[in-house]
Amino acid sequence: MDTRINKYLSEAGVCSRRAADRLIEEKRVTIDGVLAQTGSRVFEGAVVCVAGKPIVKDAAEPVVIAFNKPAGIVCTAQKKEKNNVIDFIGYPKRIFPVGRLDKDSEGLLLLTNDGELMNRILKASEQHEKEYVVTVDKEVTCDFLKRMEKGVPVLDRITAPCTTKKINSFSFRIILTQGLNRQIRRMCEYFGYHVVKLRRVRIMNIRLDGIKTGTYRELTKEERTKLYKAAGIL
Repeated sequence: MDTRINKYLSEAGVCSRRAADRLIEEKRVTIDGVLAQTGSRVFEGAVVCVAGKPIVKDAAEPVVIAFNKPAGIVCTAQKKEKNNVIDFIGYPKRIFPVGRLDKDSEGLLLLTNDGELMNRILKASEQHEKEYVVTVDKEVTCDFLKRMEKGVPVLDRITAPCTTKKINSFSFRIILTQGLNRQIRRMCEYFGYHVVKLRRVRIMNIRLDGIKTGTYRELTKEERTKLYKAAGIL
């Protein structure tokens, strides 16, 4: 049985498929000593290397953890970033973040060694709910929240309808089914609000509750089963 090289690297926990394509373009990937090309296939028994280092797919049970990211930590597996999330966590197995949470934001981030799970979640990112608690620099009004819910011009497009709920004079909850770059911050800025604090508290069925800032926990069997079902894997 053969596998496309980008999928092979993703399933091996090296990086996402998109990042794998970049590695291939940079001529850092070989299959049996030959430079891989976009679309190259890996057959059983082949030796795959990245930057000269052999890659072995881990047949162990997939790992999925929920991490409470502090502000200032960067959601990347790139070692050149001194504040990268992988070094900060120090997990004993190779894992990578599922999506991103910008450097200034905090809260729930999922990490896994299961490339297929990550790809399924990211491909269907506009179908899965993510919930945030947002604190802004001036009073939250009903008009502001209603206009946020209807859609806001962001990055040359109108954001999808969302759900909001006022918490107090300066804070509100928002549930998105999109993942545009710095989306909530840009949405607030459009209406003249500046985000003071942004914390993600839920991704799909996984909640931040009980995880202290800077720490993580492994998902329960029930949580993981629900997550895999929602991602279309089970």
